[in-house]
Amino acid sequence: MKILIIGAGQVGFYLCSRLSAEGHEVTLIDRHAERLRLAQDRLNVLGIHGNGAGAEFLEKGGIKETDILIAVTDQDEVNILACLLARSYEVPTRIARVKSIEYSGRGAALTREKLGIDLLINPQDAVSEEIINIASRAGVFDVAEFAEGKIQFLGYRIGPESPLCDLSMRELGEIRGMYRFIVTAIMRGEKTIIPRGDDVIKAGDSIYIFAHNSDLPAIQYLLKMEESKKKRKPRTFILGGGKIGFQIASQLEQIGYDVRLVEHNEARCQELAGKLKKTVILLAEGDDIRTLIDEGVETADVFIAVTENDETNILCSLLCKQHGARRTVSLVSKPELLGLAPTLGIDACVSPYISAASAILKYVRRGEILTLATIEGSNAEVLEVKVRNDADITKVPLKDLDFPEGAIIGAIVHENHFEIATGETTLQGGDRVVVFSLPGSVPKVERFFA
Repeated sequence: MKILIIGAGQVGFYLCSRLSAEGHEVTLIDRHAERLRLAQDRLNVLGIHGNGAGAEFLEKGGIKETDILIAVTDQDEVNILACLLARSYEVPTRIARVKSIEYSGRGAALTREKLGIDLLINPQDAVSEEIINIASRAGVFDVAEFAEGKIQFLGYRIGPESPLCDLSMRELGEIRGMYRFIVTAIMRGEKTIIPRGDDVIKAGDSIYIFAHNSDLPAIQYLLKMEESKKKRKPRTFILGGGKIGFQIASQLEQIGYDVRLVEHNEARCQELAGKLKKTVILLAEGDDIRTLIDEGVETADVFIAVTENDETNILCSLLCKQHGARRTVSLVSKPELLGLAPTLGIDACVSPYISAASAILKYVRRGEILTLATIEGSNAEVLEVKVRNDADITKVPLKDLDFPEGAIIGAIVHENHFEIATGETTLQGGDRVVVFSLPGSVPKVERFFA
């Protein structure tokens, strides 16, 4: 496909890298010459220096032959105008990133339908949803749901005390009769391993598993990550009363969490107190540990830091974990800190640009691919693919199929049941297959199921 991307910031660069690597013809327009030069030097893209909301530059970028236009600059108005112009050129698919303009909910002045835009993605919504998924599951640092939530994809960090430490895949397979899950990837430093029989899980590794939602309590017990047995609501501290912090607090209080939101701006505290019915609002700085201890941070099940400053999020999370918080989740925007923070002891890091890019990629690839998730700190992806009824890969054991190297089938949802994939498993028309794939193998996986 011919794809035109407006904006060479973090989201635009990430999308260019993924889509160009898959063989799409990608053109990038940006007003910043240095950003554009960097993208052209590192990626297989055509760069055009100019205003992405200008018809002159859109025509230079081949707007008349474009299949998909994606506008992801830092200016909402530019993104929307670029999509409106794309509509006049009859571009089939138009996507815009919108941060501040109200476009959803009752009474919204601007909606996707009114603007004629196929997908409006708000990074704040995407990152809030991801943080809530992580915070509501014990012990995980990454989570994605497939098959309407039936299949869970979960990331766990392995410490020296973990029951899985020093187990080989072959040994783990012997106990999987009691615990139905499959380890689909091991991250060791910057290396991502798709494990085979002799591969061993080591202390310091991060592992990713597929499991059915109904099996999670048993798996949590195996990994010694059960929820606290205290008869109280899960206690959550949120640092940062901006839009993301407000969204997280609002949703967590609705599902029964004991929420305390820490904000240093008095006027914002008063505003939040009028909007949040059950959340305790604390006027304090994130490093005011005495106030946080007085409010019970040492018994917190999770501490979530979502200020606009990465360093503040990381340092305050580490400080609260040192004083007893069981888990910490930090919002981290800078790519160089995204990989560093977990090595310091942060349990989970969430990137707003990866969350937004993942939502866009999922929409771009819709069709046989039903759902897609991007792995934080890695270029790997998880795909949910539907098997076509006329596919020649059905009724053949997986061990006899030439499945792409660098990818592994984790779970299969049949019409009336599911199973964790083995070599003897066969696919049927209509099955929904969840696949973990390294970046270079994604196009091969798509061709395999096509």
